[in-house]
Amino acid sequence: MFIVGLTGGIGSGKSAAAECFRKLGVNVVDADWAARVVVEPGQPALEKIAEHFGADVLRDTGALDRARLRGLIFDNPAERGWLEGLLHPLIREEIVRALRANESTYAILESPLLIESGQTELVDRVCVVDLPETLQLERASARDGNDPEQIRKIMAAQLSRQGRLEKADDVLDNSGSLAGLQEQVEALHRKYREMASQPTD
Repeated sequence: MFIVGLTGGIGSGKSAAAECFRKLGVNVVDADWAARVVVEPGQPALEKIAEHFGADVLRDTGALDRARLRGLIFDNPAERGWLEGLLHPLIREEIVRALRANESTYAILESPLLIESGQTELVDRVCVVDLPETLQLERASARDGNDPEQIRKIMAAQLSRQGRLEKADDVLDNSGSLAGLQEQVEALHRKYREMASQPTD
């Protein structure tokens, strides 16, 4: 099965690009969805998180309080490392399960941490949604209503724009309109379908 990894920094328009692929009938597996599944109430990972960080990371409903957990790990590399060590293998299992169920010509793995988490091992090509950092900051602030300083911190914690581009096989330039992005996705879709239909050794 031919799999393309789709990634980009915060505010890059990765989700918009993924939606364009979906509309073309491509199965898109979202790593963020897998990350939510593994910490649902009743899942062993959620119990371990509550044991490690304390019951305060749970809402009254028993669901994970993501904002509180983010606050605890954001400036603490050791705690973030502990959490990633617990969750990344489980997220990976969930992603693999979903990719195996794919019925389209090829599949897309949409993941903000595709490169950082080693998920590139699961894909045949890496497609990066790219735009200048000033525009990235502007769009992410407008979308989330977040303080630009907070967005800058998130950007600093992610792989740099240059680092992502160095790992890219294909680049979607999202500095223009949605229609422009859609056109580029359609061109890549034709290319990927052709690549997926090539016999493998």
